[in-house]
Amino acid sequence: MPMPEFQSAIVLGAGSWGTAIASLLAERGLSVQFWGRDPKLMVEIARTRRNSRYLPDLELPPGMTMSSDLQALAPADLLVFAVPSEAVRETARRMAQSGVVQGCRAGVSLAKGIERHSGCRMSALLSEVLPALPVAVLTGPNHAEEAAQRLATAAVVACRDEGVARAVQSCFTLPWFRAYTSDDVTGIEWAGAMKNPYAIAAGVALGLRLGDNALAALVTRALAEMVRLGVVMGGRPESFYGLAGVGDLVGTCYSAHSRNQRLGRALGEGKPLEAVLAGSRMVTEGVPNTASLFEAARGACVRTPLLDEVHAMLYEGKPAREAMRTLLSRDPRPEAG
Repeated sequence: MPMPEFQSAIVLGAGSWGTAIASLLAERGLSVQFWGRDPKLMVEIARTRRNSRYLPDLELPPGMTMSSDLQALAPADLLVFAVPSEAVRETARRMAQSGVVQGCRAGVSLAKGIERHSGCRMSALLSEVLPALPVAVLTGPNHAEEAAQRLATAAVVACRDEGVARAVQSCFTLPWFRAYTSDDVTGIEWAGAMKNPYAIAAGVALGLRLGDNALAALVTRALAEMVRLGVVMGGRPESFYGLAGVGDLVGTCYSAHSRNQRLGRALGEGKPLEAVLAGSRMVTEGVPNTASLFEAARGACVRTPLLDEVHAMLYEGKPAREAMRTLLSRDPRPEAG
C-alpha cells in the first residue's frame, strides 16, 4: 500500500475515538502528535502506551508523541479535531492562537454535533475560526472499541475539495478500515449529528422492554425525520441513506458500545438523567445535540415528533414511559407524510 500524501498529523482529543484514530494514523505510517487537555493522563499514556481511562486494551504504536501543551506541538500536515462538539470552537481558537495551524495543510473534524444557538456545523465552525485551513469531515458507524480491535470498519470522508477528500481518504485506508468520499458536507454532518438523539430513544425503548418490533419501527421513523430535517438544512437525501446516515443510525441504536443508547436505556429503566450523566466519564453527545437539533427543527418548521419526545425527556422532565405513550397515541397518518 503506497504511503499517503499527508505524512504527519496532530490529533486533538484523548477520548476513546481520538485515541483509536491516533493509533490508526500511526499504523498507517504517519508521524502522530497526540494532544489531550489532562496533563496527568497524557504523561501516563506516554509512559504506558495505553489510555487506561478510555481505551485501556489498545497498545499505542511506537513513535507517537504525547502532549497536554498546545504550544509544544509542531506543525503537521493534518490537524484532526477529536474533541467533543461543545469543545470544538474553543479548541480551534486555542490552535489559532498557538500558531501551529499555520503549517497545517488540512483539518479533519470527527465531532458529530450542531453548535447550539448558532446552528453551526462543526466543519463550518472550524472554517470560521481557521479560515485558511481546508476542512474535511470523517464520520460513519465507527465505534472506537471495535476500531481499536482492528475489526472491519467503514467511514465516509466529506469535503468540497475533491483533492483534499482523496488525500484524507488515503490516510484512513487500511486493510481493516475503508473510507469512502463525498462532497455533500452539509448532509453528511447533519446525518452524523442527528442520529445521537434517536439512539437515546432506542435505548429508552430497550429499557422499557418494548421489543424488537418497536425498536425497528423507531429506527425507521427516526430515519424519516433525519431526511426531512437534513434536506431542509441543505443536505442531499442520498447522504442519509449512506454510512453517515442509516449506517451510523443503525450502529448507534443497536450497539452496546453506544453511550447514547446506554443513556436512553437507563432512562427507560427509571434512572434519573443527572445520575446517569454523573456516572459517565465520557461525553454523551446526544444530550447537547438534542437541544441544538430541537432548536433547528423549530426554526425550520420541520415536524420531528421523535426528536420532540427525546427533548421532553432530557429537558422537560417527561417520564420515559409517558414519552413513548405519546408517540404511540399520535393521530394515524400516511407513512410518507
